Amino acid sequence: MDELTSFGLFAVTAMLVCYALETRSRWYILGFAGACVLASIYGFLQGAWPFGLVEAIWALVALRRWHARVGATR
Repeated sequence: MDELTSFGLFAVTAMLVCYALETRSRWYILGFAGACVLASIYGFLQGAWPFGLVEAIWALVALRRWHARVGATR
């Protein structure tokens, strides 16, 4: 397994873990957004730009959800 594949595996695993734990804390939503950014970078580096683009959009959606949840807890 090369470094790029390992990076992609890490990014997608982090997405899965953070998504599964989102109901426990708003910080997992932020972690999910960060993992989506990493997955997006992986997609673009691999040459799979549709994957990279979709993951970037997911990161924006997750950031919006995190921001809404932060506002709701104040």
